[in-house]
Amino acid sequence: MAPASRTDSGDNTPGEEEAPLNDTEAQWHLQAEFPFDSDVKRMAVVFRRRAFADDSVSQMVFMKGAVERVLDACMYMRTREGDVEITEERKDDILANMEALAKDGLRVLALASREWTEDVQEWRGYPRENVEQGMTLLGLIGLYDPPRLESYQSVKKCHQAGITVHMLTGDHKATAQAIAQQVGIIPKALYKVPPHIIRAVVMTAAEFDNLTDEQVDELPVLPLVVARCAPHTKVRMVEALHRRNCFVAMTGDGVNDSPSLKQADVGIAMGSGSDVAKDAADIVLTDDNFASILNAIEEGRRMFDNIKKFVLHVLAENIAQACTLLIGLAFKDQSGLSVFPLAPVEILWIILITSGLPDMGLGLVHATPDVMIRPPHDRHRGVFTNEVLIDMLVYGLWMSALCLASFVLVMYGWGSGDLGVRCNNEYNSSCETVFRARATTFTCLTWFALFLAWEMIDLRRSFFRMKPGSTNYFTQWFRDAWSNRFLFWAVIAGFVTIFPILYIPTLNTKVFNHSGISWEWGVVFVEALLFFLGVELWKWCKRIYIRHYIKDDYAHDPEADLEAGAFSRYTTMAMDTMEEKKARRKN
Repeated sequence: MAPASRTDSGDNTPGEEEAPLNDTEAQWHLQAEFPFDSDVKRMAVVFRRRAFADDSVSQMVFMKGAVERVLDACMYMRTREGDVEITEERKDDILANMEALAKDGLRVLALASREWTEDVQEWRGYPRENVEQGMTLLGLIGLYDPPRLESYQSVKKCHQAGITVHMLTGDHKATAQAIAQQVGIIPKALYKVPPHIIRAVVMTAAEFDNLTDEQVDELPVLPLVVARCAPHTKVRMVEALHRRNCFVAMTGDGVNDSPSLKQADVGIAMGSGSDVAKDAADIVLTDDNFASILNAIEEGRRMFDNIKKFVLHVLAENIAQACTLLIGLAFKDQSGLSVFPLAPVEILWIILITSGLPDMGLGLVHATPDVMIRPPHDRHRGVFTNEVLIDMLVYGLWMSALCLASFVLVMYGWGSGDLGVRCNNEYNSSCETVFRARATTFTCLTWFALFLAWEMIDLRRSFFRMKPGSTNYFTQWFRDAWSNRFLFWAVIAGFVTIFPILYIPTLNTKVFNHSGISWEWGVVFVEALLFFLGVELWKWCKRIYIRHYIKDDYAHDPEADLEAGAFSRYTTMAMDTMEEKKARRKN
């Protein structure tokens, strides 16, 4: 038991004469305080009172706290007829009144008092159990602390995003259940759920703590609401979530929350909370707003998506260049040496200059419309998901096929087919066709890299229809491209810089080992169109496949899915249990 934390010594020194009070002096003086403790869930203070009328001095003990804990310290209760002894029947009535208030979402406190007659010289270190006994219950108080208006929407967005919200609170079970229903942590229509499922969804700390770790792990799902929590209960919940390979973010504001904040993967302390909680947390929420956590999650998902887009864009280009060069080894000149469809300097230019700025622009892409209506990514896979790996191969091979096709068309379709001599090192009269074919291949790959950057804005939606609800059917693509100014101008810069590289004398033939092109622009335009068609066709196939074969838990109707989707695990448990009962009855 915690001793008194505050004394007012000197006010009650024996033999000291008390000065007469006047009307401006305080009537009540604090003598000692026994602070709230998460174990006893109550607090008490001792006050000395001096009456103005007769200058008499008396001392009183006042107590407040959880109803059950205050009742443990009470022997009497105050009624209209005076103080009466608390019997089991009266105690049941008090608890019934508490339940009625708690079901309305009120936080119920009990108030009690007693007269203090002992003369304590030094309160510091005085045992609180000597004070918190023989109290008289004065009544119950129901406090309504309404949730923030944005809490319901925030919790709903969490469900849509595949995030499960658990509420661990010191409130009474009925109060916690009512608040959880108001903010959407548990279904509002609990009458549809069997009682044994409700008991699994809402528990008290005593019920949860009575379970061993093995029993907790055997639960189909962990409770969404745990009431009357102690610090170790919150730590056990975090550990139980970790054993289920969950990533845990914990919020708290009090000293008692610091162990669980430290145990969680991300500890989030309230800005108005205690310094101990802030020190234990990883993040301090200055506005105490749950919606800010959702904003942070959305921003984190946006950044992760942009990293995937950046990696996919770079590696798809690398695959295209590697395949073009490797397959290009089959082109042999008159001396038997391979002729490269792309010169080394051209490859370096595309990687470092042409793609460098668009890759940076991909880091500034806005969040996609579905960023918060899809489940979290598998943190064990990182950015290299199956989708990214397959996209990398498809885009890389498609670009490589088009680049080789452009080289073959210019070289053999409309050209002489003469691969010349030493055309990898220098320009001579025999390399005219090779240099024009190489310039065409370089231009095609440059355009592919730039167009692919725009296609990476959304990995699934069409570049021409990234905003599904937009009515700008013909101009929405330009609005989306223009919304990221850095990426837009980076792509434009890539288009502009290709012309001096192609047509400036000496620079083209001596440095880049290609020459200017004329009619070959027709090949470039056709292949650019084919590139767009191929990418759009692949995205369309992905959307069809995902729609029919992959369950991403998208909340197509959020208002309805909150009941049917977010809590389906619990209702499924209920249905399975009912089917088991029916089977037993048949047997």
